Amino acid sequence: MENISIRPAQSGELAAVAALRWEWLVETGQEAVGDREEFVRHFVSWARENAGSHRCTVVVRDASLVIGMAWLALVQRVPTPRAPQRASGDLQCVYVVPEARDGGLGGRLIRAVLDGARELGLERVTVHSTPRAIPAYARCGFQESPRLLHVRVTDA
Repeated sequence: MENISIRPAQSGELAAVAALRWEWLVETGQEAVGDREEFVRHFVSWARENAGSHRCTVVVRDASLVIGMAWLALVQRVPTPRAPQRASGDLQCVYVVPEARDGGLGGRLIRAVLDGARELGLERVTVHSTPRAIPAYARCGFQESPRLLHVRVTDA
């Protein structure tokens, strides 16, 4: 049995998380802007600067090899008279390396992020999914919503 842990990312693991983000781009056939080392430096800096609003959870094999990630972006919501403190989350960048897929790690990772969202008292968590991942999100309780709308305002 593999030695797997799912936990908040440590600062020293951010370069490995950035490498996963790069692998994701390559895997999906997209073209990068700039080189990998430049991206890793930028990503690590961004992650540190945004640690208050973006929390990373990682899947780690054998205590040191990062093989999966998921980000929870926190959004403070406008207070209401019934709820003066409100927040929601957006689950982003869920990724498990191809050789570790289809064994339940993705679901464990999603559930760990949702457990953290509950601990933070978030009202809801949204996710934008690829068609392949929709069943995994559904197994973790995500549902389609007729009230959640979006509009693309840039081509990025």
